[in-house]
Amino acid sequence: MDGTVIITGATGAMGAAATRALALRGSTVLMACRNVLKAEEVRNRILAEVPGADIRIGKLDLSRTNSVRTFVDSLGPEPISALFNNAGVISREYSLTADGFENTFAVNYFGPVLLMRLLLPKMIPDAVVVNMVSLTCRYVSIDGNSLKPSGKDFSQLGTYARSKLALLRFSLEFARRHPEVRVNLADPGIVNSNMIDLGHWFDPLADVLFRPFCKSPERGVQPALNALFSGERNRYFVGKRCRAIPSVYLDPDLDLRLWLTTEDILRNELNL
Repeated sequence: MDGTVIITGATGAMGAAATRALALRGSTVLMACRNVLKAEEVRNRILAEVPGADIRIGKLDLSRTNSVRTFVDSLGPEPISALFNNAGVISREYSLTADGFENTFAVNYFGPVLLMRLLLPKMIPDAVVVNMVSLTCRYVSIDGNSLKPSGKDFSQLGTYARSKLALLRFSLEFARRHPEVRVNLADPGIVNSNMIDLGHWFDPLADVLFRPFCKSPERGVQPALNALFSGERNRYFVGKRCRAIPSVYLDPDLDLRLWLTTEDILRNELNL
């Protein structure tokens, strides 16, 4: 794959697995991470296995729009061939970021949306964007009001699922408006990572009864890797399969309404 591949959340279990897999393929990888020191540790482990791999690190905190813009401004002239929006959080409690967004939506939705928009001028023709979604999207609904939930609207898993559903719907509209970019969705399933630590009393019990049956990070990230290298566009990758976008998600009118609401929020609150 010519050009640079950007991976957000590259210090997490799946992000590190993706970085390693791309390094083994000879790709140039930019690890976009909030914790630069942790990123250096991950890079050093991979370089010990793949000497000479071209792995770079950039500081990116998706919960802060200023950080997103600074990250993009810091990129050199090299073309961007792919963006893998892998980073995500499941916030335990309701909190607002400095920009006034609920934290889960800031990291899982508004940060990736802004990153996609700002990177467009740097992307090569037929560049690919892979957005990580979730099986939980099937169990929630969303409208424009969902993008900025209040404290009474917040629930740990529900807000996470709605943030991922918002990203899914924005991705579909983004693909319609930017056919020069190949946009795909990847569903990792349930993966053995820190994401399934919900911070509740039953976590130790879940570790014993549930975690052994979860996918490894290497298996969980495989759909996203398939999406990156498949040459497909507007497809949904899950397990080993590449399929059409599930019919349950096909609602172009809703996609458009969420797009316009998102544009209004970014324009009015962030002067974009």
